[in-house]
Amino acid sequence: MKDFLVCIDSDGTAMDTMTIKHQRCFGPLIIPTWKLENYQKEILERWDEINLFSNLRGINRFSGLQIMLNEINEKYQKIDDLDSYNNWCNNTMIFSHAELQSYYDINPSPCIKKVLDWSRKVNQEIAKLKPEDKNAFEGVKETMEYIFKYADIAIVSSANKKAVIEEWERCNLLASTNYCMTQEEGTKVECINKLLSLGYNNDKVLMMGDSVEDLKAANANNILYYAIRPKEEVESWKEFKDTIFNLFLEGKYSHR
Repeated sequence: MKDFLVCIDSDGTAMDTMTIKHQRCFGPLIIPTWKLENYQKEILERWDEINLFSNLRGINRFSGLQIMLNEINEKYQKIDDLDSYNNWCNNTMIFSHAELQSYYDINPSPCIKKVLDWSRKVNQEIAKLKPEDKNAFEGVKETMEYIFKYADIAIVSSANKKAVIEEWERCNLLASTNYCMTQEEGTKVECINKLLSLGYNNDKVLMMGDSVEDLKAANANNILYYAIRPKEEVESWKEFKDTIFNLFLEGKYSHR
């Protein structure tokens, strides 16, 4: 629709949902799924460290789980049939529940069955979170409305599409959105590449994210990048609206 495109990550960037999802849904459901009650404290602390406080912040759920299960297998207790899940993770092109389900249908595996159960329950628990626990950061709606006057906007997220759409719709953000690219369309690198194939010039495309994974996706596609700083999200969005976006439109913003 327009010459410029702004890609926006969802959890932790536009939506104040990353911490609550990991601490109430993703991490806790690992424990009963693999019967790890004896190591609950250590595992939950490590899950948060990987997914919230390391350079892997924002990693896809299935990749994060692979790291966690291999550490559990080495340090705490053996994970039955872990090789089957490692094989899928190391070879799949799309990290999504549907893709894993399709693989499982052809290659039944006790470990993968548990991963699918975990992922399904995570989605159910996320859906149960109260609306007030899944809000956009302050200033996001107003900033997106401003951006939308001059640039197209794409959601680029590694999260589940259904959850992303529900959250953005409830926060009245979809009206300022042209595209929704999530795990169903591929990795963030692949999603941005698909958007670029529509004809955008790389110098007129910018990714907004809160993690190293977002930066890597931008760099892999040779587009611009702006960081939403964890714990400074409101200030980051204000800075983007007041200063960075206009520099971007004028061709004077060069951070990659």
